[in-house]
Amino acid sequence: MPSAPDAAPIPALDRALHAREAALTGGISPASLTSAWLDLVAHLANSPGKQAELIERAARKSASFAAYLARAASGAAEPVIEPLPQDRRFAAPAWSRQPYAAMAQAFLLTQQWWHQAAKNVEGVSRHHSEVAAFVARQILDTVSPANFPVTNPEVLDATVRSGGANFVQGWANFVEDWQRAVQGKRPAGAEAFRPGHEVAVTPGKVIFRNDLMELIQYAPTTPKTHARPVLIVPAWIMKYYILDLSPRNSLVKYLLDQGHTVFILSWKNPGEEDRGRGMADYLGLGVMAALEEIGRVVPGQKVQAVGYCLGGTLLAIAAAAMGRDGDDRLASVTLFAAQTDFTEAGEIMLFIDQSQVAFLEDMMWDKGYLDTSQMAGAFQLLRSNDLIWSRVVHDYLMGERAPMTDLMAWNADATRMPYQMHSEYLRDLFLTNALAEGHYEVAGKPIALTDIRVPIFAVGAETDHVAPWRSVYKIGLLSDTEVTFLLTSGGHNAGIISEPGHKHRHYRIATRAEGEAYAGPEDWVAAHAPVDGSWWPAWVEWLSHHAGPMAAPPKMAKTAGLPDAPGDYVLMR
Repeated sequence: MPSAPDAAPIPALDRALHAREAALTGGISPASLTSAWLDLVAHLANSPGKQAELIERAARKSASFAAYLARAASGAAEPVIEPLPQDRRFAAPAWSRQPYAAMAQAFLLTQQWWHQAAKNVEGVSRHHSEVAAFVARQILDTVSPANFPVTNPEVLDATVRSGGANFVQGWANFVEDWQRAVQGKRPAGAEAFRPGHEVAVTPGKVIFRNDLMELIQYAPTTPKTHARPVLIVPAWIMKYYILDLSPRNSLVKYLLDQGHTVFILSWKNPGEEDRGRGMADYLGLGVMAALEEIGRVVPGQKVQAVGYCLGGTLLAIAAAAMGRDGDDRLASVTLFAAQTDFTEAGEIMLFIDQSQVAFLEDMMWDKGYLDTSQMAGAFQLLRSNDLIWSRVVHDYLMGERAPMTDLMAWNADATRMPYQMHSEYLRDLFLTNALAEGHYEVAGKPIALTDIRVPIFAVGAETDHVAPWRSVYKIGLLSDTEVTFLLTSGGHNAGIISEPGHKHRHYRIATRAEGEAYAGPEDWVAAHAPVDGSWWPAWVEWLSHHAGPMAAPPKMAKTAGLPDAPGDYVLMR
């Protein structure tokens, strides 16, 4: 049974205090951070062998750096340490010049030492070790030589070229961004991508609405369509039109052009009045209500259901409950970057423990929901180099703006999350892993993923920080049905929005038949060679195999008083 965050009375004074603290800490629990550091410091203080090892490492790094400086003084010198593959701060040719190369080397060596200091201290919990290493990295990132004009050769070169105009433009960029943030406006350039005008323009109609979602039916684009319709369930933490961006990269339009009838959920952006909405509401008023309405439009046909991110987790819960109850309305299940086991949920787990969840609950109690800025802040910290510091350097120091894209504009069009639902899914999915372990309940009875009897198509993305692909891959371990797993290049969003013609894309794919032996993720990758290009055609081929015969498309549902796509809920701020 989903946990009730108000099961035990909590003093209002404590809640109010924690809510005010959250405004200062960006939603990060001070108690959680303190616990991690005390755990590390206490065990490190009682580990003289580890202390000696760290001292020896520091001495070796210092000697290596001194030798590097000596070689650099007499000519070119090979670097002592290379940045991690995802770290592009020092990739520009200007960083090969001295003394900037030496500054970068000193920073990287220091960063590596602190990582080693926080890791592998005997007795420290894995979670506390990872939190300590993360915090150390965040602190060090603030003093990276890339972040300051006098120590960043790219900024200095831009200053010389422009006669200092880069700082003038950078200040103008900063003021504009600050004004937009204060006024609650979207980032500069996002106004060029308006739902219903430049994005989310695929013709369709809202055919059903309740207090939690609108159901959109799209107009067919082919003279005949497959008999079985497609229902897409996006995550409630995102607006649905990531799957219907510009016409060139709209997954919805691509499905329509391949002869599929498409329906999609558009979740309401919740407010304080929705604070009591829980996972059961998103299941009943969302997935199950949509299936009821689709049954009226396309009677007698099973549905091919698709879930993205937490929408995929919700769909898996629905499919398992339907399998348990003998409900056979699904023909297949597709999961895009969706987890069903949360033991390896990636770096987001740094922000999830008992202390942090309790702190978040108190923060949400104040307003009745988790605000978009609070949620975005956590994800930005996970990729602070890309999402925070690189923006500071390029937008404010170099005075350059990266061109706004439809995906970037969508990413800035965030949604809120209701208090009850957010608390339940953090506690029941992340903290206790109830879904994978068979004690998550729907309608008062536990469900099991082994009750899903229809074919599953699961998509993971190689560089996904939100739903790591090895975690997504576990659906093959947790289910007994046929599972086709596809691993695509890219991350959580860009990996999924991978339309045909998109450059530098590749994927791996294989099907494990029902009853076939399980292969671990590393063995799976080794056994399947990458295929160049978009993965969409491979998925649509699989989808069409389960889609039934071609026939005249179903008529658009007749509704009174409901708008055309993209509907009203997607426009809610």
